[in-house]
Amino acid sequence: MSSTPSTVASEPAQAALPEPVRAGASNSTASPGKAARWTRRIVSLALCLLAWHWAATQHLNLGLVTFQNVPPPAEVASAGWALLQSPLLLTHLKASLLRVFCGFLLAGVAGIGLGLLVGRSRWLEDLLMPPLEMLRPIPAVAWIPLAILMFPSSELSMIFITFTGALFPILLNTVHGVENIDPRLIASARSLGGGQRAIFTEVILPGAAPSIVTGLSIGMGTAWFCLVTAEMISGQFGIGYYTWASYTIQNYAEIVVGMLAIGLLGMGSSSLVKRIGQAWMPWHIQEGKA
Repeated sequence: MSSTPSTVASEPAQAALPEPVRAGASNSTASPGKAARWTRRIVSLALCLLAWHWAATQHLNLGLVTFQNVPPPAEVASAGWALLQSPLLLTHLKASLLRVFCGFLLAGVAGIGLGLLVGRSRWLEDLLMPPLEMLRPIPAVAWIPLAILMFPSSELSMIFITFTGALFPILLNTVHGVENIDPRLIASARSLGGGQRAIFTEVILPGAAPSIVTGLSIGMGTAWFCLVTAEMISGQFGIGYYTWASYTIQNYAEIVVGMLAIGLLGMGSSSLVKRIGQAWMPWHIQEGKA
């Protein structure tokens, strides 16, 4: 009878032995999957480039849409190379990056702070959300004349416009994240003796973090959109100013270079925010896609 428990106890241990093998197999299959995804992305970009080249070189005219004046990729690449060799490139980049990140950081502090407060207080929601919801649909272009009147320098006015563009996605996503926290988690923390501070730092903030990171990523993209609009009207340096100045002299290749630069900077900064957010949330695992 004494040998039976030892035999039974050894069976789960033996069944657990293949687990590392299975884990290693899953890691080995992850690398080909990632390579396949990058291959699809590169092929997608290549197809878009080929379609652009064909439409521009053939001067495609579809009636409502025409490519007769659109420069081909080779001409845009030549203009991009000229910009890379220009001493003004760093000036344009520094001006745009400084404005974007100043406005974005201010919007992040204000949006996350207000969102956490509004998400936890009906009184503050009734007090703050009506005026904020009225201001939210106003586009960045409409703020430019008022911003020029309100601020003594064009730099502050452009930072303000960037701030307004990034604020609302961050604010609304933070409110959404706080409101969607399961009330049972908060009740459980209280039953275990957690105070208001502990509940905020251990339950509310981690629970709302995925929505906050999503809002920050969206806000960064919106900040670039608003900044470029402001630079086109009141800037003297920056990627938006470069694009608009190219349009005034009808240099179409440089216009496309400016557009691509804005897209790359916006995509890169949004990806950076998302990566930092994922490092900040090691407990958050996104569901896999098919």
